[in-house]
Amino acid sequence: MPTAHALSLVADIGGTNTRVALAQGKKVQQASIRRFHNADYPGLEPILRQYLAEAGAPACVGACVAAAGPVHDGVATMTNLDWIIDDALLTRATSAATVAILNDLQAQGHALGHIAADNLLPVLPGHPAPAHAAKLVVGVGTGFNAAPVHETKWGRLVAASECGHVNMPIRHDADLALAHFVEAEHGFAGAEEVMSGRGLEALYAFVTADSGLPGARTAAEIMGAIAEDGPETAAARLFVRMLGMQVGNLALIHLPFGGIYLCGGVSRAIAPHLTAMGFAEAFHDKGRFAGFMQNFPVSVITDDYAALTGCAVFLAQA
Repeated sequence: MPTAHALSLVADIGGTNTRVALAQGKKVQQASIRRFHNADYPGLEPILRQYLAEAGAPACVGACVAAAGPVHDGVATMTNLDWIIDDALLTRATSAATVAILNDLQAQGHALGHIAADNLLPVLPGHPAPAHAAKLVVGVGTGFNAAPVHETKWGRLVAASECGHVNMPIRHDADLALAHFVEAEHGFAGAEEVMSGRGLEALYAFVTADSGLPGARTAAEIMGAIAEDGPETAAARLFVRMLGMQVGNLALIHLPFGGIYLCGGVSRAIAPHLTAMGFAEAFHDKGRFAGFMQNFPVSVITDDYAALTGCAVFLAQA
């Protein structure tokens, strides 16, 4: 376990960018955070070596990375990036005595309780719950995933999952038509194919498929045109409804009375529109359990570096 004053290296590896920083105990040194564009590198190791060299080769006693992909037996396989990360790579790159690899949503879960209040944007209220109540983090960015957070007598347990690859939610005939559309394009109508950055692009393609409008638009272009009340707005509304349905499904599976926390770049971008575009209605739309859904508060984590904090917290408590 790194001491409170020893330096550790922490990194958050997304599908598009990798963020790297130094931490002392549970505290990330904000001035040390650097962002690297993954497409410019063949893997994680050269990023970490470059970061440490540019930081003056600090001695790091620990290293923990959060990877956007499944972690099995200490090996992370990136879902939207052709990288594989293991303990040996971290040891080679950092010379740290203690290394750890987390799923990115696990890191977000370990950050809960260490995120400043002004970096939490309330979306839905809930009922008061004890400190040990289960929580849920839901990541919406380049991909989609979620992880339940449980407080136990042995410490915090954040269970990994790959729930972005379950079937997308279907409530109406139009949703079934969407599922067929996505399946024709990708071979499987998974949740991530409609609830992620590329998911928003797929929804735009769906709502414009029979309109004769010009071709594809990027997620950023769609978000930038939401106020114009055109097909971009229709795609965003569909995105919010899908997100509300699926987060509601996850709430019933995990019963996170301690709160649901949306994170990731797409979550932050869509946050100002969640209320107006019907997130609450879709979230609560669970038949005779509609009232029960009022138990679960929902917030958006606006801190882009929360996963780095989660890595630091995990190392400090390891």
